[in-house]
Amino acid sequence: MSVHDELTSVQRSLDEVFRSLGRLEKQLGTGGLEMRRVRADANHLRESVALLRDAAAASPAAPKRPDLVTISDTPYDSALWSDSDDEGLGARDRRAP
Repeated sequence: MSVHDELTSVQRSLDEVFRSLGRLEKQLGTGGLEMRRVRADANHLRESVALLRDAAAASPAAPKRPDLVTISDTPYDSALWSDSDDEGLGARDRRAP
């Protein structure tokens, strides 16, 4: 899905949250601390989604993925590893702990 489609989906879900909150407020009332807090959080989420939508509209298209690099299956030259330690075993002239 594109960013626009995802944001539209988020907006629809958020609209459903607000409808559900309206139904809850009818049953529980709007004066309770919990309901006011949930309503405030939902409003902050709505503002954040609006900011995200604005940022997505202002940003350029999604960055292009870099081209894939083919890695050969041929073995590496063992001389490349002559000065390295065996990983997890310690140095060649010392015992492993």
